[in-house]
Amino acid sequence: MASRQSSRPTKTPQQNPRRRRGFERAVTLVGPELKTPAEKRGFAETKLLTHWPEIVGPDIAEMAVPVKVKFGRGFGGTLVLLTTGAKAPLLEMSREAIITRVNACYGYSAIKDVQVTQTAPMGFAEGQVAFTAAKPKAKATPDPARLEKATQGLDQIDDPVLRDALRKLAGNIVMQSNR
Repeated sequence: MASRQSSRPTKTPQQNPRRRRGFERAVTLVGPELKTPAEKRGFAETKLLTHWPEIVGPDIAEMAVPVKVKFGRGFGGTLVLLTTGAKAPLLEMSREAIITRVNACYGYSAIKDVQVTQTAPMGFAEGQVAFTAAKPKAKATPDPARLEKATQGLDQIDDPVLRDALRKLAGNIVMQSNR
């Protein structure tokens, strides 16, 4: 009986052990690097930082960024949010919704209060937090039949600047009457 040789290549010590396990989730690769800085700021779960827009919703996420969680005596901490001055009153009105959504993320009543901290739109030295501006609303197009009727006869005007200004004015008037 002849001994059969295996066609498998032998493993060399230089091979990366992670490569043999296949694909890994990004959180397992980046999680340890995020955990230490997050824990220093009081975040036991980095999920609150990494999934902030999904947790509180896109409207609140555009207005505020979580900075840290402060724990005092008793149960429940205070979530500190960083925002611009103009958005602070809106966040104050949304406190209960923020607390409810964040506690739903944690699975228990981890947060009992929200503290809103105001800053300049570009932030200060520590994090250089840059808030995203509100997305401009898409301009609606006027009804083509009404616009044609409103701009009828403008082609007879010789001055191109005046003709374009009147065409733009007619478009705005048609848009205003559509509302």
